[in-house]
Amino acid sequence: MRAVGVTILFLGPLRDVAGRQSLETNAPLDWSGLLEAVGPDVAAQLAEERVNVACRGKVLADKTALEAREGDEVALLPPVSGG
Repeated sequence: MRAVGVTILFLGPLRDVAGRQSLETNAPLDWSGLLEAVGPDVAAQLAEERVNVACRGKVLADKTALEAREGDEVALLPPVSGG
């Protein structure tokens, strides 16, 4: 089965903000495309420094450098709570 586009995963409280667990969108996907795809409420959360983005299983040091390709999975990681 051929992968189609990019899968965006909403984890933790971001799932509640998005109102869904995941979203399929077109590839390639960069930072501005991600913000557009997830909508204004999730985009506002992504603007927070404590929210991380992972692509292909690796957390990006600079989330604005996102370059997701066909078949990639992009995970939106909320801040970790606890101590």
